[in-house]
Amino acid sequence: MFRTDYYALVAGFREYAPDGDTKGFDAAAIVADVLDEVSASDARQVRLLYGYYDCENIAALRAGRSAHNPLGNFTREELAEELRTPDRLPEAVARVVRAYADPEGEDAETVDTSRRFEAELFEAYYDTCRREGSRFLRAWSEFDRTLRNVTAAVTARAAGRPIEEVTVGEGDIVEQLRRSSAADFGLRGELPWIDAVIAAVNDEANLVEKERKIDRIRWDEAVELSVFDYFDIDAILSYLVRIDIVARWTRLDAARGREMFARLMAELDGKELIDTK
Repeated sequence: MFRTDYYALVAGFREYAPDGDTKGFDAAAIVADVLDEVSASDARQVRLLYGYYDCENIAALRAGRSAHNPLGNFTREELAEELRTPDRLPEAVARVVRAYADPEGEDAETVDTSRRFEAELFEAYYDTCRREGSRFLRAWSEFDRTLRNVTAAVTARAAGRPIEEVTVGEGDIVEQLRRSSAADFGLRGELPWIDAVIAAVNDEANLVEKERKIDRIRWDEAVELSVFDYFDIDAILSYLVRIDIVARWTRLDAARGREMFARLMAELDGKELIDTK
């Protein structure tokens, strides 16, 4: 498959480092710069990555909540229009929106509207990434779904809630989460990070620290999935995943945000660049 390398764009990433109080760090501006520089097909991959936030925003809007993540592809007003007439969302996601809007309609024949709206919505998103995403996006979406399912399952078990109510999608791992009574759901050999997630959820009373530990797993996976990528769209997507984590912690905890951005800059500086001359 033809691959485009973005030497100048990737080299410029390190120019985004904020000053000591994170002033000047703007994740949305970084995403916009990337979209301006990459090809149309690669821009679609970037938008698909950020489609997760669109799903979060759709779920919030439909439930009447005011929360809206600005890193999504659509404004709140645009999403309100999509809920009425979904024609810009990925088709699988749009199909879920249409099915729940009209449970007797044609789209409801392929969508299980008896399940939670959010479960069907996010599974449609992950399915789109698996079918249409780049190599990184396919692997990342599978990891992200699994990590979120494990975290939700551990939390549900501790609260005495049915695990099937909080997991998204199907497959062997989801089935293990729903059926296994083992402390690690019988997944220790398959998911090397599962003990860290269980410990973070069960042992960490500080919710902010718990989130930090889980985001560390997410960060390390983003790096691992792009370890042999340097200037292509997969390298860019990995970078954007980490930018999103920095953005989140800049909002939650400025000191953590600075720490994570410093780590990202160190990783970029330490990555061996290919001599293009």
